[in-house]
Amino acid sequence: MKRIKLIAAYDGTAYHGWQFQPNAPTIEGELNRSLKEILHEEIQVIGGSRTDAGVHALCNVAVFDTNSRIPSEKFPYALNRRLPDDIKIQSAEEVPAGFHPRHCASRKTYEYRILNVPFPIPTKRLYSYFTYVPLDVEQMAHGAEFLIGEHDFNSFCAAGAVVESTVRRIYELKVEKAGSEITIRVQGNGFLYNMVRIIAGTLIEVGRGNLKPEQVKEILDAKDRRLAGATAPACGLTLVKYEFEDKIK
Repeated sequence: MKRIKLIAAYDGTAYHGWQFQPNAPTIEGELNRSLKEILHEEIQVIGGSRTDAGVHALCNVAVFDTNSRIPSEKFPYALNRRLPDDIKIQSAEEVPAGFHPRHCASRKTYEYRILNVPFPIPTKRLYSYFTYVPLDVEQMAHGAEFLIGEHDFNSFCAAGAVVESTVRRIYELKVEKAGSEITIRVQGNGFLYNMVRIIAGTLIEVGRGNLKPEQVKEILDAKDRRLAGATAPACGLTLVKYEFEDKIK
C-alpha cells in the first residue's frame, strides 16, 4: 500500500463544493470516480481544503491510498484523460503513509476578486464578484490590518459551524487594485467555514463607506457573526497557494 498526493486545479462553478455528496456533483466525487476507473479499487481521496460550492482552486491537495504499482508521476496523465475539463491534476507524488494534508502545519493563500466597474463584464462573471458601487481600496486595506495575527475569528465564521476552536492565524491580508479589479489576498494557517468570504464581505462594506476601518477590530473583538458583513458570493474566491510548513523557507 502506498499514499499518493495530488495537486488539483478546478473551476468550482458546476460543483457543490469539494466534499463528496451522494446526489450532487463534487470535486471529490469526480476524483474518486476517475481513480476507481484507473485502479479498479474503491478510492476515497482526502482533501486538504474542503472548498465550498462555486469556489475555485489552482492547487488544492488530495491524497489517496492504493495497492497499484503505477508510478506516481503517471497519475496526472491517466486522471486528466478521464476528468472533466473543469478539473485537472497538476502533479502527483508518493508521500509517507502517515501524511495527512489537514493534520500537517500549512499555509493557505486565497484571493477574492472584485470587479468594480459600472456594468458587468460577462467573461469575468464566474471568477469575480461584480459591484458598481465605487470601493475605497485604501480604507479596505486599513480595515484589513486589524485582522492580521492570531485571533478568535468567531465573528467571521458561518453561524452554526461545528469546530473545536475558532482561533486562527492570518499571516498576510492585502487589498490591492489593478485597473477595474480589486483583489483581497489572505494567507493563513487555516480558515473557518466561510471565513474568507465573510472577511471579503466585511471589507466591501468598509469600501462602500458603511463601516469605518476601525470597526473591523470591534467586530473581531465582539466574536459575534451578526456584526460582520454579508458572506460574499463564492464565485470571487480562489485557492491560489498551498504550502506545508516544512517546505516554507
